[in-house]
Amino acid sequence: MSGSIWVLAEHWRGQLSESTYELLALGREIADGLGVELQAVLLGHGAADLAKGLGKANSVLSVDHSSLCEPVPEACAAALVQLIKERRPRSVLVPLTNISMGVGTLVSTAVKVPAANFCRDVRVVDGGLQATCVLYGGKIEATVTMGAECSILGIWPGARAAENGRSDVVPPVEPVTVSLPEAPRVRFKRYIEPEAGDVDITQQDTLVAVGRGMQGQANLALAEELAEVLGGAVCGSRPVIDQGWLPLSRQVGKSGVSVKPKLYLAAGISGAPEHVEGMKNAALIIAVNTDPRAPIFNVAHYGILADALEVLPALTEAVRGKKG
Repeated sequence: MSGSIWVLAEHWRGQLSESTYELLALGREIADGLGVELQAVLLGHGAADLAKGLGKANSVLSVDHSSLCEPVPEACAAALVQLIKERRPRSVLVPLTNISMGVGTLVSTAVKVPAANFCRDVRVVDGGLQATCVLYGGKIEATVTMGAECSILGIWPGARAAENGRSDVVPPVEPVTVSLPEAPRVRFKRYIEPEAGDVDITQQDTLVAVGRGMQGQANLALAEELAEVLGGAVCGSRPVIDQGWLPLSRQVGKSGVSVKPKLYLAAGISGAPEHVEGMKNAALIIAVNTDPRAPIFNVAHYGILADALEVLPALTEAVRGKKG
């Protein structure tokens, strides 16, 4: 349908991603606000059954092609470009994850339509779309107003609750065809995954997460002691893993793993969106940082404006005293 809102249905190893449901929830709000339909676009090969989980949309456009068997951005973008030129939707919502990152930019360039990335919110204002975008790791927030023409919006994870995008309704599915090269320039080769470590941080109820604010690998002992008395484990942000302080299996964030512990204590972590993506669903988030403007405080339930090297030992002693 011309003028409808589209959501790119992201899937990974046979399952729809949480970001897909988040975008469906957001897309439903936008479509209802504009008085148009919401359509999900499902690109893949042998993945048509996943359309059953897209019931929040009014309908699903399903593309099946061998070049779409893996989430290669160039192939996905080429398919979307053809669909957009044929049907001209009002706006296309694309997840900004390590699976779909780059798709929206390629599409907007090819179709020559405006695009806004790093959107944490999109609302209908005076019949138009207004996107709130975060830049420079969350240090700058920009408001972008899109025109009435077709636009591409890259949405950060967490824009809406995934549960609000789920539905038991099975939507109608329209199979559509596209023309794609059988041998694209960019090909998927293999998955590279971290080896299984001694601790599965996705199964921990308590996590003490460390960042560059810990100042050195030797200071990780402070986090290990606190994690031990709390009955949890230590994890870290990407800079910590890149410096070899912790193994890749302990990395939380977009390029690591997503965790949902009962307690997440972030020590010396600034809170860039890439990290927040992996821990935003923790039941209780406590942040310790010396920078009062650190983005981590925006998602934390409690914040401690202090040096983590001083706070962690104090917390460890307090917990020990409480237990004793």
